[in-house]
Amino acid sequence: MGHCCSKNVSVNNEATSTVYQSQPRPVPASATPSVETNSYAVSPFASPLPAGVAPSPSPARTPGRKFRWPLPPPSPAKPIMAAIMRRKGSNQAAPMEGTIPEDGEGAVLDKNFGYGKNLGAKFELGKEVGRGHFGHTCWAKGKKGELKGKSVAVKIISKAKMTSAISVEDVRREVKILKALSGHKNMIKFHDAFEDANNVYIVMELCEGGELLDRILSRGGRYTEGDAKNIIVQILSVVAFCHLQGVVHRDLKPENFLFTTRDEDAPMKIIDFGLSDFIRPDQRMNDIVGSAYYVAPEVLHRSYSVEADMWSIGVITYILLCGSRPFWARTESGIFRSVLRADPNFDDSPWPSVSVEAKDFVKRLLNKDHRKRMTAAQALAHPWLQDNNRVVPLDILIYKLVKSYIRATPFRRAAQKALSKALPDDALRYLTAQFRLLEPKDGCVSLSNFKTALMKSRTDAMQESRVFDIINVVLGCIVKCYRVVKMLTILNFISRWNHSITKRWTLKSSALLQSVHISSKHLKNGRVLQAQLSSISNKTETRSFQWRN
Repeated sequence: MGHCCSKNVSVNNEATSTVYQSQPRPVPASATPSVETNSYAVSPFASPLPAGVAPSPSPARTPGRKFRWPLPPPSPAKPIMAAIMRRKGSNQAAPMEGTIPEDGEGAVLDKNFGYGKNLGAKFELGKEVGRGHFGHTCWAKGKKGELKGKSVAVKIISKAKMTSAISVEDVRREVKILKALSGHKNMIKFHDAFEDANNVYIVMELCEGGELLDRILSRGGRYTEGDAKNIIVQILSVVAFCHLQGVVHRDLKPENFLFTTRDEDAPMKIIDFGLSDFIRPDQRMNDIVGSAYYVAPEVLHRSYSVEADMWSIGVITYILLCGSRPFWARTESGIFRSVLRADPNFDDSPWPSVSVEAKDFVKRLLNKDHRKRMTAAQALAHPWLQDNNRVVPLDILIYKLVKSYIRATPFRRAAQKALSKALPDDALRYLTAQFRLLEPKDGCVSLSNFKTALMKSRTDAMQESRVFDIINVVLGCIVKCYRVVKMLTILNFISRWNHSITKRWTLKSSALLQSVHISSKHLKNGRVLQAQLSSISNKTETRSFQWRN
């Protein structure tokens, strides 16, 4: 086939206006949407439409902080790098993907993905339902097999735009991620992938309920706290699953969450893994991707991990609760300056009427220090979202904390044991839930226990992200088992520098002082200050749980 549609196709109201890609570029206000097709603008990175099929314009949109019509589109990912270079006043051009010649003068780029060639035999393509930076999406109906008579979405990516080995690998990786993660209730379902000489086709579940962005706007720009909780729990659930598998999304925003139906209580699905990547537990990334309004500060500093996704969730939560963006400016460089330097406004309406727990939740996610930002599993255990009937997912952070404790010096362990006694009740509930997930249930806390529990949630994505390879390396060096009575000591890193721990720690036991060899220079009036313990332990994991009292 190779085209979105080679002839006029009657869809009979089965096509949806759901956008599967990033927000389109605005066009002049005089543009009139087509009567016969849905309204979508031409993206600067859009794939070409079939011959004779013209794109439909979209209504003009203008910038503004408030989330109400008209709404500006978020900035695309690739121009962020150029804007950063301009902001820094660098004369050096931003790195671009170089074109690889295919005329014999250089290496020929292999664009053969090994996918099936028989898309036309299995699916009948219909009209376009979405257009974004890297491709467009069409409605389709299955002709045979399990999907016979069922509606699906087909994302079409032009091979002509794959001008480098990196862009080819991006498509391969997107298909791998979709295939590996498909199965979670809030994950878009992947069906199959096809290709021909011109395009790659990714067949996915069709969501007809529209974007989260559209629902925010239809509600006048904001949600009630109760409805916002339902949305955020679904987002955190699927993001926690992705992070556990070693996948970072890197482009979380309301446009990338779709409702399965138009019902108010319809479940949401996460989409668009075109910018996603596999990441090892201790890896830091440095390429700048994402959308300007939702990009984390550490992304702009070019050193980030899965915490960048949590920042984006904080921005989404802020928008849901108040109807405006936490960081806003009329230019991209202004947005970046705001993200790096400004603090979100929690004083103006409607924040005075928002619960203290909700504000605390947003502040924990929009902490500019990524080490103090909550993980997705921690966020699900936050008092604002607390639900005794909901199981908190296994957190990859536990592996990092156990490893840090095992490698710590005796003095650090003693200090951590003292600090663990001040953990707030909410942190204790989270840690208890994590402990109950460990396997086998023998009362021990070890990397071996964590690995066994991790096996229950294993997907092919873990192989790509090398999660088990990292754990096996550590297990090969150190094999230790700690009884449950030491659980809080091992995991006290989560709340070590909690704002509630403000008292000085009195070490009254001379036996303890002798065992850890604390010299007199560390003592002041018979007390060891928290700041001194901090200086001793500053090389260990410093993520904070930061619960509110």
